[in-house]
Amino acid sequence: MAKEVDTFIKLQVKGGAANPAPPIGPALGAKGVNIMEFCKRFNARTEDARGKILPVVITVFKDKSFEFVIKTSPAAVQLMEAAKLKKGSSVPNRDKVGSVTWDQIRAIAEDKMADLNAFKVESGMKMIAGTARSMGLTVQGDAPWADGTTSDDVN
Repeated sequence: MAKEVDTFIKLQVKGGAANPAPPIGPALGAKGVNIMEFCKRFNARTEDARGKILPVVITVFKDKSFEFVIKTSPAAVQLMEAAKLKKGSSVPNRDKVGSVTWDQIRAIAEDKMADLNAFKVESGMKMIAGTARSMGLTVQGDAPWADGTTSDDVN
């Protein structure tokens, strides 16, 4: 028989660096979850992504046991890495702070396809490009679908 779900906890934690300090400790402690067990399991699973910010969704069951799903890094974080920036623009419609290429956007979209609300890579690329523009980044070049073809048109 399936366990009964009590609640979901969403956090953003640096890979391989979970510890009982805030924000993890208070969020899990309030729900009665074993904080150290979560930290050990999370750190073991994210050792290869040490230092990267990773969203995690923790499912807490009625018996206080838990399981968690680690998602890919946020698009904004990946865009800042691609553009080699510390932060985005405070006035993105006026002040442009960097640029990215369509190849970089495609790589980010392909990485995040499991977490995006899109069926095609082109749709994911449009979402990532929108995030880039809202951060004050310019997208260099013409969009790959500007010529009217998509990946569905190619055999």
